[in-house]
Amino acid sequence: MSKAKTILISIIGIIIIILGIFYCLDKKLQKLYLEQQSLIFFDRNNEIISILPNKNGYYNQYSESLPDSISKLLAKKEDRFFYWHFGINPISSIRAGAYSLGIGSRKASSTITQQLTKILLGNELKRNFKNKAIESIYALALEIYHSKKDILNMYANSIYFGNQIQGINQASQTYFGASLDTLGTNQAIQLLASISNPAKNNPTRPANKSEAESLAKTLKLSIDTDNFTDYKAVKENLSNYSFSQKTYFEVSSLQTKDQKLFIGSLLNERIREIVQKNIDELSSKDANNAAVIVLKLPENELLAIIGSPNPYLEKEGYKINMALAPRPIGSTIKPFIYLKGFEKGLRPYTLVDDREYKYITAIGFPLYPKNFDYQYRGIINLHYALSNSLNVPSLKVLEYIGLDDFYNFLMKDLSFKPIQDLENYQLGIALGGLEMSLLDLCKYFSIFPNKGYLKDLSISFTDTQNPGEKIADEKYIQMINKILNDRKTGVEQFGLKSDLNLFQTNYALKTGTSRDFKDSWIIGFTPDFLVGVWVGNADNTPTQSISGQIGAGKIWQETMELLLNSSYNKKTSFDFNLLKSFNDGQSIEYGLAEDNFEKTKQILLDQNTDLILNPHDGDILLLEKGMEIQLKAKQEVSWTINSKDFGSGTEILFSPEKAGKYTIQALTKENQKESIDIFVTD
Repeated sequence: MSKAKTILISIIGIIIIILGIFYCLDKKLQKLYLEQQSLIFFDRNNEIISILPNKNGYYNQYSESLPDSISKLLAKKEDRFFYWHFGINPISSIRAGAYSLGIGSRKASSTITQQLTKILLGNELKRNFKNKAIESIYALALEIYHSKKDILNMYANSIYFGNQIQGINQASQTYFGASLDTLGTNQAIQLLASISNPAKNNPTRPANKSEAESLAKTLKLSIDTDNFTDYKAVKENLSNYSFSQKTYFEVSSLQTKDQKLFIGSLLNERIREIVQKNIDELSSKDANNAAVIVLKLPENELLAIIGSPNPYLEKEGYKINMALAPRPIGSTIKPFIYLKGFEKGLRPYTLVDDREYKYITAIGFPLYPKNFDYQYRGIINLHYALSNSLNVPSLKVLEYIGLDDFYNFLMKDLSFKPIQDLENYQLGIALGGLEMSLLDLCKYFSIFPNKGYLKDLSISFTDTQNPGEKIADEKYIQMINKILNDRKTGVEQFGLKSDLNLFQTNYALKTGTSRDFKDSWIIGFTPDFLVGVWVGNADNTPTQSISGQIGAGKIWQETMELLLNSSYNKKTSFDFNLLKSFNDGQSIEYGLAEDNFEKTKQILLDQNTDLILNPHDGDILLLEKGMEIQLKAKQEVSWTINSKDFGSGTEILFSPEKAGKYTIQALTKENQKESIDIFVTD
């Protein structure tokens, strides 16, 4: 190989190595440049939900390109030879060297490319010869791999403008409420005037105007200084511009890194206004916190999530996202209990005896379940029981299902993860003791409008849309929806006029109230959307007897009406095509075509073999003067007490004269009998 060829190959190799080094330097700068941009979350309509600070604590929305007018002004001010040099201005470099040696009285200015590398490398406050030399090498890398237009745009996106604002696009929007495309020359000069000293000369400072006027003269611009934006107006713009909008308070709790979300930010904040207004009113009843979830159906897209009336207020619990906090869900569990009961053969027309029952808890104490109003209604059907949210019938249905089967439904079918062992709840599940977050409860409730399919919540546009898992047959789902859609049967419990009544009829709902009125719930839905509301106190203190209807009711009603008057309302009707109507002599009830109506109607009554309804076996009563104990049987019986005849009838009164054990026996004409023991103590 000739010497000339060897030299050529060596030169080419050196050039490749140098270009490779510059390529690596440029890649490092590009990585640093991307890290400067704020993480921006967008809603379903491409509106900004929130802008998060970058690693330096600055807010920065990059502009993809600069308007020509601003490009010219920026280059003319910062580097008038920008388009003629290759990242380093030789004259400025010689002048800088001379100044460092004490020769000359004027510092040389860096090129725009050098200034960009200085910012990206974080050397703004580290001005020495070594760093300047390194910046020059990086500047060459930028010039090799990028056009002048791109470099100027990168620089414009990297300039600091004071008040945690980085980049000319962010500065334009924050200070003047205008995009770069609509920014006037006066405002552009005001921004450029702040570059040399952003803390002192930014547009919120009085000095900005004089600095801008001076810059305009330097650039030989003819401008109308009377049309400069006054610094007071700029300050107002700055205070009105929210870098971290309220919506992000809840979004951050979802721990999603996706930037395009299904949330509607305008809808979210309108609902927050509803929450704030109603919580202000409910505070007089010691209810200070609330949460709302809205899902778009059938996709289960998260349209709105409110976890606080106002996360920026320093009030009790306002910094907690209560939409994600597990709380006892009260009677909202009942539709799930009835769903499993219908799957096991019960029907809305099945009769149940709503009366006092005695249960022994896991720790050995007797439990006498009561309804919300402490009243018993005797023989009623399950439709009436669920419509009026009665506790005792729900407990009897859960007892019929079996606790193990219902535990299995919760944990395997719904994939529910309880905060404590389900064995700790037992039949108390039917009385509302189970804890769950509002977000989870709304997800599980979506099986009713979604025809038995359980779908994951879709938070962002990158979430995979899936059909979900079918966990319940649609015919049983239709039975639940038919009951929850019926606003007439529940009039006794909820009243003829209430916040649960809407102008559109294709909706269903379930209320809930936890023990001691600590939690107020409503979950309601149409086939198009679902709204869940919780009201209570973040510190778990009780309210002043606020029920699901009274507490969450107004918030739910106003949110539903907002959605009913929106594009999300398709006015889709509920489907009840799998149900058959039965006339039970008093009203029309619903079941399935293959039902044995008379037999199914009696399932729960036939299962109850108790003859003596009151008192209960093992009851302990305190002896008091003139006390009377009601003896009550399911049918006509003959009574004996301690083997002595005591009369006959379905109800009779017994007055014990002294303390002791009493054996009470009831005997029917068909020789069916039952004996119980009670204890009277003094």
